[in-house]
Amino acid sequence: MKTVLVTGSDGFIGRVLSRTLAMQGFLVKNLVRTKTENISNQVVLDLTSNWSFNPCLGVDTIFHLAGKAHALSEVSQDNDEYQKINTEATQRLLEAAQQAGVQRFIYFSSVKAVGDSDFIQDETSNLVANTPYGQSKYNAEQLVLHGNYVSHSVVIRPCMVYGNTQKGNLPKMIQAIARGIFPPLPEVNNQRSMVHVEDLVSAALLAAQQAKAAQQIYIVSDGQYYSSRQLYEWICKALNKPIPAMTIPLIMMEIFAKIGDIMGRCCGRRFIFDSDVMGKLLGSACYSSAKIEKELGFKARYNLQQALPEMVTYLQK
Repeated sequence: MKTVLVTGSDGFIGRVLSRTLAMQGFLVKNLVRTKTENISNQVVLDLTSNWSFNPCLGVDTIFHLAGKAHALSEVSQDNDEYQKINTEATQRLLEAAQQAGVQRFIYFSSVKAVGDSDFIQDETSNLVANTPYGQSKYNAEQLVLHGNYVSHSVVIRPCMVYGNTQKGNLPKMIQAIARGIFPPLPEVNNQRSMVHVEDLVSAALLAAQQAKAAQQIYIVSDGQYYSSRQLYEWICKALNKPIPAMTIPLIMMEIFAKIGDIMGRCCGRRFIFDSDVMGKLLGSACYSSAKIEKELGFKARYNLQQALPEMVTYLQK
């Protein structure tokens, strides 16, 4: 790799990836939808609009992060919008990459590209994605892997990504616990997989640089499985707050979730707590990263318990 294009480089993962590439001596072109402060060498382009130029010219490698994230606040997700932004825009970028002679295309997908399961999943899972977001990511994956646009194409499926950011469910949970408004969760022994943003970036670089990664899918996690109660207690410790002796009864959470479902249907917008939120809090979502560890030598350097104090400090600035 010499010249690299990073799409969505103004996002949480994109900023870390772009900075890491620049520090390693690569010439980085940062593709953003709107002009953004504190980002150098910007290419301002909405991938869903009409293009007047090819942003891939002179580029060896593309890391494609830009897309529409899973919008938790939507009661009914707009399938057409997800397809337009996540699938069709990816196809247009692939076509531009092919025209420009790009050698490598690393696509940041999601573990949500396949359906949910209570069991540990790996890259062989054939469960059908059960959300418009997941379906759009899966469709984009098929274009990346089987469209014959770029010879070295790789799909990265991150688990939930943590690190120093204010966006996402985990920072919201930390801030709510800090304010004393987050209920003490019961221990239900669920298992959730996550990955630190720095480890995710390392995995993506391995996928771009090793020939054996071509046309492969890799799940990336930190190799740990966390229960929601563990997270709650670790966050309390990182905040120097006492861990409550009592927990909110599971039956009470289920009742509140049903009320939230009704409120959401009536208002046309997701309520602050409903069955989906409860599922994300107490359900399992565990994935194996054994494939990338074995094939590319990936090894996570971080785990959530170690990272939480720094995350708390970042959020309290």
